[in-house]
This record gives sequence, C-alpha cells and structure tokens, in this order.
Amino acid sequence: MPAVTDGGVGRRIAYYRSVVRPKMTQQELANAACVALGTIRKIERGERGVTNDTLQAIADALGVDPARLRHDRGPAHSQARDALPALSAAIAAYDCPDDGPVRPLAALRTAVSTAAQWRLGAQYTRIVRDLPDLLTELTRALHTAPADGRAELAELLVSACRSADAAAYKLGAHDLSARLVELMRWAAAEAEDPLLVASVAYVRTETFFAARAHAAGLRALRMAIDAAPAPSTAAARAALGALHMRAAVIAGRAGDADGASEHLREAGELAEQVEENVYHGTAFGPDSVRIHRVSVAVSLGGDHVSDALDVSHEWKPPTSIPEERRSGFYIELARAQLWSGMADGAFESLKVARKIAPQHTRDHPWVREDASTLRRLRRADSETLTSFAEWCSAT
Repeated sequence: MPAVTDGGVGRRIAYYRSVVRPKMTQQELANAACVALGTIRKIERGERGVTNDTLQAIADALGVDPARLRHDRGPAHSQARDALPALSAAIAAYDCPDDGPVRPLAALRTAVSTAAQWRLGAQYTRIVRDLPDLLTELTRALHTAPADGRAELAELLVSACRSADAAAYKLGAHDLSARLVELMRWAAAEAEDPLLVASVAYVRTETFFAARAHAAGLRALRMAIDAAPAPSTAAARAALGALHMRAAVIAGRAGDADGASEHLREAGELAEQVEENVYHGTAFGPDSVRIHRVSVAVSLGGDHVSDALDVSHEWKPPTSIPEERRSGFYIELARAQLWSGMADGAFESLKVARKIAPQHTRDHPWVREDASTLRRLRRADSETLTSFAEWCSAT
C-alpha cells in the first residue's frame, strides 16, 4: 500500500500529539491508533514512512484531519470508505464461494472474535481491511462443512457479517449494510439458534432506520419480540431486553411516545435481572438501557429532550461500556444540548465522543450536522471548532 515518506509527517504528528487536551504520550497515541509503540517512535523521528491506513488511524486518534499531517495538505479520503467495495465483492458469491484454503475452526473463532472487538471499539478501518478475506473463508468453510459442523460456522459467519455491517452502516453504505443483514438472516437460520435469530433482528433495524421506515421497523421488532425465547436465562433475558431497547428507539423515531415508554420499561425490567455485558454481540444491561433513554428522548424530540439532559446530569457511561455505544451516548447528548441552547456543552460532548471513538464520531451524520450548526451559531470564529468541523467534513 502507498506510504507517505515525507519526514515532516512525523514532526506534525508529534506536534499535534503535544497540543491535544490532555497531551498524549506516544504510548497513548499508539494505543488509540492501534499501532505499535515502536512504529510511532520511528514515524515521529522520520525513520520510516507511514501507510495511508496508519496515517488515517493516527489522525483519528489525534482528532485531526489526515490532510493536516500530509506534506501536500491535499483533500483527505477515508481509507475505510474506499475499501468498502472489497466487502461487497466478498459477499456477492456467498452461496457459491470459490475453492481455497480454510483455517482450522479454532483459528476462525479467534479471527471472528477479534473482528467483534474491532466492531465494539469502532475500529472500522481494521474491519474493512481484514473482513473481506475472512468472509470469503467463512462462506467457503460453511459450504464444505459436514452437516454436524455447519451450525457453529453459521454462527461465526453471522458474527463476522455483523462486524462488516457495522463498518458499512456507519460509513453510509446502506445498500451494502442491507445485503449483509440479509446474509446474517440466512446464516442465522442455518445455525438454528433462536437467540442468534433475535440478535440479527436487532441488527436488521438498521435497514429501517436508513429507509426512515420507522413504523415498519417497529412492526418487525415486535414480531421478533413475540418470537424470542422465554427469558429463562441471562442470555435470553438480554436478547429480549435488547429487542425492547431497539423497539423503544424506533418507536420514538415513529413519534409513538407511549410505545417508546412501554418498550423502555420492559427493557429496564429485564436489565435489572442481568449484569451489564455483551450477549450474542449486543451490549445489554442497566447502563445500556440508560444510554437508550437518551436516544429515545432525542428521537421523540420536543419536550422529551429534557429527559436526555436529566440522564446526563446524574450519570455518565462507564469505560466498561463498548466504545461505539459510549461515543453514541455523547453524540446523542450533544444533539439534546444543542436543541436546548447549550452550544458549549454540545461541543464538549462531541469532543468527548471523538476521544472515545474517533472513527465512529467522524463519520456520523449527526456530528457533521451539529458541527455545522455550531459554526453558524458562533459569532466569533473559533479555531478549535473550525478544526473539528474540518476533521469531520462539516460544511
């Protein structure tokens, strides 16, 4: 892959690392960008070049536009978005994969688990880089597996597709996301696991969000709730509770305040019976329900927005919550603050979201909209706000 070899890139990385608040150490930058510490040191000293993918990851970790780190300061392109066609090609022939090698099941489990961690951590560049080959390998393995080995491979394929879908949906490739969801539904049926089917129904709601078909999405979720297994175990309670959480949000988007309140109540009761954790790929528990209270309030808008502010006054999501969900909380909170005339608070929330999950924040349409609004509201130009708006490509 092409690499930027200009020594000034390292100096600019070191500069921006020293001016972010709070100042980042090289180790902190390495952790945030998922790059080896030795690599960061060599890049900053000008001893090695940096690939476009690595530069994108470093820029996201620093919260700056990659163009600010490049020699030519040319227009920046999202490396994750540019790689999306490879994901599309990987699933085009899911029912007739080509011949090729397949790793042992243990290795496939590890690869799928790693991809799931990238999804929860909003590491979309890594997902689109590695998932095309993994999806191809999993479909190949599934079609060549004996009957008694298909169920686990189908479950692994669902998880891998979900990771790929997270990147596709968050990067705005909604048609690709819908195709991945349909592949998940097909594979979940192969796995014959009702809890897995419920988790896919949760994810499927994205297609209704993208199409703004909120009433239809609510019907689909209520059908999934009716079909879900009885909540006799922690995993089953979490699966049902997650469906109610999702139904509450889409009911809010549909303007159904009573329905949203009822689903949120059901989710809250189920959440009190489990520990906060990730179940079948979905975070669920008391903290996740609190986050969805904010989302429901913002979805309903109007007088309900104060409910989102009430949650934020008394609680903040702990670091044990996956990065994607935590950053989503602050993105939603920023919108509630902006609507309530709290422009400074909204900008602070957006900056927190960026620090938690830069890739998720950068490509979120609400972030761009709200950053643009904040720039219009400010009478005096703010260099920090301008830099943030340029980073997320706000107009």
